[in-house]
Amino acid sequence: MKQTVWISYDFGVRGDYPGLYKWLDTKKAKECGDSVAYFVFEYNSNIVAELKKDISANVTFKNGDRIYLIYTDMKDGKLHTVGNFIIGNRRAAPWEGYAPLDENIEDW
Repeated sequence: MKQTVWISYDFGVRGDYPGLYKWLDTKKAKECGDSVAYFVFEYNSNIVAELKKDISANVTFKNGDRIYLIYTDMKDGKLHTVGNFIIGNRRAAPWEGYAPLDENIEDW
């Protein structure tokens, strides 16, 4: 099967960019802005597991590296956009704390 996917990657300054870029080039990936790529991935049955295995065989990851995968999936007869980290985890967002607090709440 073939599936259109996007990945967002965050490797810091010492990440294995050469390995990632070589892997993305073999997938004929398109650049979509800073640290985002789009490509068609061919897999047998489990896109997430197979993509993670393929990229892990070609890129050396260190603590703190992250890859977020976005793709579409059919569930209950409906097409859904799905996203999850295949390498690393979610962190606190840099924008947390910028929204104004509701100042009309009484403290007691």
